[in-house]
Amino acid sequence: MNDIDYLGKLQDYYAKHRLLPSFAVISELLGMKSKGSVAALAKRLQEQGYIESGPSGRLAPGKRFFEREIVDSVRAGLPHAATDVALGHVSIDEHLIRNPSKSLLLKVKGDSMEDAGLMEGDVVVVQRGSPAKTGDIVVAIVDNEFTIKYLELDDKGEFYLRPGNKAYPPIRPREQLEVFGKVVGSFRSYG
Repeated sequence: MNDIDYLGKLQDYYAKHRLLPSFAVISELLGMKSKGSVAALAKRLQEQGYIESGPSGRLAPGKRFFEREIVDSVRAGLPHAATDVALGHVSIDEHLIRNPSKSLLLKVKGDSMEDAGLMEGDVVVVQRGSPAKTGDIVVAIVDNEFTIKYLELDDKGEFYLRPGNKAYPPIRPREQLEVFGKVVGSFRSYG
């Protein structure tokens, strides 16, 4: 096994237990005979940013621990041959959450944004306080109720909300329209 294989086993352990194992458990988990081998692996993974020493000296996930390799691209049209060329690495959290203190996740209910690719049950990443412009997907408070729609501007210079599904009419506020936050990403689980 190489370091990436060992890292994968540590990531699986972390996913199950929400903490990294002790050196003794790592030795057993990875089939390493000596504490020195475990220490050498830990040092290599620390140097690469995958793990770090926590406040109590226990191993903790490092900045790169949650990175995932983008292994290829896949066409949505006609099939093409797969390659083994990595396209890079991405940490989903860092990719979707640029400002953690102003970000929140909301679950989509309803089908009014289906044409925008947002289906019921999807989770959207909302950046509060982020400037929104016309055409952006936003979470808005319209007449004291929350909704997710496109922000639009009419010929009179008044903002309104446009659904991403032609079966629904635009929403024009009777009293107040406030942008709560801008949608900066979304994800769904098929499992």
